[in-house]
Amino acid sequence: MEEASPSPLPRKRGRPRKEKPKEEREPEENPAAPAAAPADKMRDRAENKKSQSSAIDEKYIQWKSLVPVLYDWLANHNLLWPSLSCRWGPQIEQGKFKNRQRLYLSEQTDGSVPNTLVIANCEVVKSRVAAAEHIAEFNEEARSPFVKKYKTIIHPGEVNRIRELPQNKNIVATHTDGPEVLIWDVEAQPNRHAVLGAAESRPDLVLTGHQENAEFALAMCPTQPLVLSGGRDKSVVLWSIQDHVSTLTADAAANPAGSSGSIIKATDNHSIGPRGVFQGHEDTVEDVQFCPSSAQEFCSVGDDSCLILWDARVGTSPIFKVEKAHNADLHCVDWNPNDHNFILTGSADHSIRMFDRRRLTSGGVGSPIHTFEGHKAAVLCVQWSPDRSSVFGSSAEDGLLNIWDYEKVGDKIENMVRPPSSPPGLFFQHAGHRDKVVDFHWNATDPWTIVSVSDDCDSSGGGGTLQIWRMSDLIYRPEDEVLAELERFKSHVIECTSKS
Repeated sequence: MEEASPSPLPRKRGRPRKEKPKEEREPEENPAAPAAAPADKMRDRAENKKSQSSAIDEKYIQWKSLVPVLYDWLANHNLLWPSLSCRWGPQIEQGKFKNRQRLYLSEQTDGSVPNTLVIANCEVVKSRVAAAEHIAEFNEEARSPFVKKYKTIIHPGEVNRIRELPQNKNIVATHTDGPEVLIWDVEAQPNRHAVLGAAESRPDLVLTGHQENAEFALAMCPTQPLVLSGGRDKSVVLWSIQDHVSTLTADAAANPAGSSGSIIKATDNHSIGPRGVFQGHEDTVEDVQFCPSSAQEFCSVGDDSCLILWDARVGTSPIFKVEKAHNADLHCVDWNPNDHNFILTGSADHSIRMFDRRRLTSGGVGSPIHTFEGHKAAVLCVQWSPDRSSVFGSSAEDGLLNIWDYEKVGDKIENMVRPPSSPPGLFFQHAGHRDKVVDFHWNATDPWTIVSVSDDCDSSGGGGTLQIWRMSDLIYRPEDEVLAELERFKSHVIECTSKS
């Protein structure tokens, strides 16, 4: 497979292309600079990198020692190749102590073997089943017994984003290093062996409409089979796949996971044009999201630092544009599924902002309800919890995945004991990754279970780390419940001690 030609502009996120990053290129000649300057800069750069690596390693060692206390369950899975996206698929089996569920990943290779879309089976251990000593005993370089590869699809180009169709999670959309969006019926696709020279798998549908590459901004509508995308052409594109899908929610049970019949209609022309192309951004669109209660309303963010709201019923121009929503590029956005007024944005300025769509600006400038500052590098992903309307997660290039609760911000935090250095609203910090956390996903069928993935190329030179984890329920349950349980446990320990 031929390697895609480099884009005119370097990508802002994800696995870097073959050319060296700007900071690693040879410095341009400067006649006025002293001859020793390049060597000094290289030495300083190496020392800074070593210092940062030591700080990350020290933080990781501290985190690992606390795993039995902080987590109800954790699985660590070493990846041979980085995955820039991770998503939960349908639950396929329920057991007494664990459930089996599909997991969607990718393999972003160096060209020696094809890029792939991976469908895995994940054994999700139920709450309060795993022993504390077992949770802590994992090998960072090993693959987890809880994650087994089920099927491989040879993907045309890189897999930068994976999103599942809520009406039937066996249908997924992928973003690659091109203008098209690809649609896959993962259960009907044949399993392939990814070797050099193998032919690419054929997507079930190809969505066209972008004029330039569309790499990261991708969303599926929660109420109808609609797909939304953004790209380098500064546009947001909307498609409907309603007429091309023969069965959805009603027939999902009749077409269980593992069956071979496709739920996407066979057709000679599997290319679909857009329902609408929406113009309003002045730079690359980095992320898009549907309003949870309306298939016609959606939002987008981009490198122009803007948050834009759209309504397909009134045309292809913005209905509201928030200038300077952040002080830098915006990388991600999410719309609260439980309270439809609240929208989250994450940025290269290291912060997350929460907006109320009823009052988005003040004096012509973005006016968030609150700015959450707990990361030390660009924020790459934000997502609301499917279970708690006030809880959300954020991941960043600093290797951290933070869990926040906006109800614990401001006046509502006065009665809480919080370390002085802890940002308002932050109540859990997952520090199990040692490089940038490029994606994560809450599990809708097991709401406090999260899958997260890091691209470890900068820290280890290759590969990635997939982690599936659930924090201890003593952390997020109501304080009175937790104290009552601890008191009962204390009484039980005292009783057992007295008997012995």
